[in-house]
Amino acid sequence: MLQDCTLSVPTGCVTGLVGPNGAGKTTLISLAVGLIRPSTGTVRVAGERAGSRAARDLVAFVAQDVPLYQHLSVRDMLHVARNLNVRWDNARAVSRLNSLDIALRERVGRLSGGQRAQLALTIALARRPKLLVLDEPLAALDPLARADFMQSVRDAVAWDGISAVFSTHVVAELDQVAEHLIVLGRGEVLLSGSVDYLTATAGGATLEQVILSRLRESARRHTRQVAA
Repeated sequence: MLQDCTLSVPTGCVTGLVGPNGAGKTTLISLAVGLIRPSTGTVRVAGERAGSRAARDLVAFVAQDVPLYQHLSVRDMLHVARNLNVRWDNARAVSRLNSLDIALRERVGRLSGGQRAQLALTIALARRPKLLVLDEPLAALDPLARADFMQSVRDAVAWDGISAVFSTHVVAELDQVAEHLIVLGRGEVLLSGSVDYLTATAGGATLEQVILSRLRESARRHTRQVAA
């Protein structure tokens, strides 16, 4: 459950979303993509109320468990996605897959883990979203595929000028992709701001040190409250 949660995600950069289990990351993502509604307050996507039809058309979501049909060819997977979405740029999808050497005739089930992740990202970007939400997208990928995927995300955000939220449990991954940071703990916003500002005001500490320090501080405060 989130409480007293006031924050914004800037345009044109990747926002890292991090926190321990139960911190509220899944709730925040579910609110943004319109799967649940806030009991109080308002969530907006590009000015539209989250969950509305207008907002749903502006959000693209890539999860760890990529919902791709393994028995279809890549071309047929694009055809299915095109029929399910109001906003769709097929030329961009095909061009991006060609640049990644992912053959349209290849069966999805025969693709490597990295290629499947890139296909899922391609489908998300073909929707021309204003907000791209990535929930633990790297969990099943090897180090090279992870690096390639993160570079693809950075390139897409810069090229399209969109907002991206990158949720992960692996703090070290954020150094490579995030320009903005949100740290959640026990349903509260513990940190929110640009990575450069947060590390500079922490005396030049690394991003991982900044995050872990704030999480430990939150845990100590909770322990004192329970003891009291």
